Amino acid sequence: MPALIELHGVSKSFGSVRAIQDVSLRLEAGEALGIVGPNGAGKTTLLNLVAGSQRADRGSIVFEGRDITRLPGHHHVRRGIARTFQIPRPFSGLTAYENVLVAATYGRGESDSEAVAALDRVGLLAKANALAGSLTLLERKRLELARALATGPKVLLLDEIGGGLTEPEVLEVVATIRDLREHGISIIWIEHIVHALLALVDRLVALAAGRMLIEGEPQAVIDSPELRDVYLGSDL
Repeated sequence: MPALIELHGVSKSFGSVRAIQDVSLRLEAGEALGIVGPNGAGKTTLLNLVAGSQRADRGSIVFEGRDITRLPGHHHVRRGIARTFQIPRPFSGLTAYENVLVAATYGRGESDSEAVAALDRVGLLAKANALAGSLTLLERKRLELARALATGPKVLLLDEIGGGLTEPEVLEVVATIRDLREHGISIIWIEHIVHALLALVDRLVALAAGRMLIEGEPQAVIDSPELRDVYLGSDL
């Protein structure tokens, strides 16, 4: 049985910089996969390739048994792949509701009910009529989630959604993501806040210099000498 997402020998370069090199991995339906690695490891580029906002130079990306490598990003969204961004950039002059409405219309051709449901699921319904530019960082992170959810995803790609949040706020976000997962959404999550990943993911992948370094049980990957060497240096 095919995985929900499969990457086969995927590579991506920007000029002479090899951002992703021959990466192969799988995401099973219902699974939460975490991705770690130092800055410049290629984590966000990998998410961009899966989301369709960038195109792989080599290799293939398969979703539900279909090759989507060459399809533009809006086709990825309409097939069920949605993402959030590390730095939220909502339409600041629109309300939270209007921001989510745009996403619902773009992703599904549907409108009001999907936007309201998405805001409710992330705990932001009370701020529906607030301008996005007036929201706190946590609320803007929740808005990012709501915009992604409004497209009706089967897979949610999270890019450092915990970044910049306080410890209690991170725990709130983890609880929200856990709830989404329990409702059948699969997850690929890039994050530097390790305890957040360990609280949720089934499997962890470590990248270094664009290559797969190690993958496996989350705590085992975190404790591995390979990952320690990448972050701290083998001499230490």
